[in-house]
Amino acid sequence: TLDNNKQINVNDYFEYDLNSYQKGKVKYPFSNLSEGSHQLALKAWDINNNSNIVKVDFIVAKSEELALSHVLNYPNPFTTKTQFMLEFNTSCEQVKIKIEIFTITGKVVKTITRNIYVSGYRENNIEWDGKDDYGDKLAKGVYIYRVTVVDSNNKKAEKIEKLVILN
Repeated sequence: TLDNNKQINVNDYFEYDLNSYQKGKVKYPFSNLSEGSHQLALKAWDINNNSNIVKVDFIVAKSEELALSHVLNYPNPFTTKTQFMLEFNTSCEQVKIKIEIFTITGKVVKTITRNIYVSGYRENNIEWDGKDDYGDKLAKGVYIYRVTVVDSNNKKAEKIEKLVILN
């Protein structure tokens, strides 16, 4: 159900996950959505007739520019490892993610690069062990990191955040 009023049958857009009778994916091509906030409520049943409803709020933006939001690392501060999380306004395509860790004086000490196919709008599987590009553990302190995302059309978005290493 879109915006609590338009019901859509998405059976033809559902694909089961291999080796599971309880999981799958729906890829529905929405078009002509008005700019602004929307809510999608998806109700699904398994083969045992158990059902569940999941609601997702999303925003349709007028701009076609790549946007990056909710950039963070957790835990922060950290001692042995942290995980980077970010959201962007593109889905179902290949993106390049680059995370550069800088000292407070601006020296790049670590670069993490991932080429991934995103099926959703969030990436949260980028883990870092607190070591530099040479495999040495970084000293405790405050560091700056820059996240850059480039989509398949070469559109680019960047955000800068801080992280703290505790030893």
